[in-house]
Amino acid sequence: MTPFGTRVREFRKARGLSLKKMATDLGVTSAYFSALEHGHRGRPGTGLIQQISGYFELSWEECEDLERLALLSHPRVVVDTSGLSPLATELANLLSQSIGEMDEDTIEWVLHEIRGRIGAKERGGPAH
Repeated sequence: MTPFGTRVREFRKARGLSLKKMATDLGVTSAYFSALEHGHRGRPGTGLIQQISGYFELSWEECEDLERLALLSHPRVVVDTSGLSPLATELANLLSQSIGEMDEDTIEWVLHEIRGRIGAKERGGPAH
């Protein structure tokens, strides 16, 4: 599952809709939607995100959140570290090699740490 797929599934389940019904209503195949939810397809385009937002009558905040999740939901990520430090290249490679073996608690911890340091840096505070 992708973050986008998880959220769309939550919206569907809360309204008692099947994937097939939603796909039909939006004019796409249920196979496409299933692949999208499970991360077997690339992230959706803005047009489909807007269709989904309208379909579920989402608020502006929910729509923006769905767009943000779509950006974070590409199942095959390529990280170009050319021109970055050796540590950046090591981090990208280590993550690539070990993410499949990490449990959810570890992944959440890593995300929390990275987000916290990025947020601190954006606020002008120390990043460590």
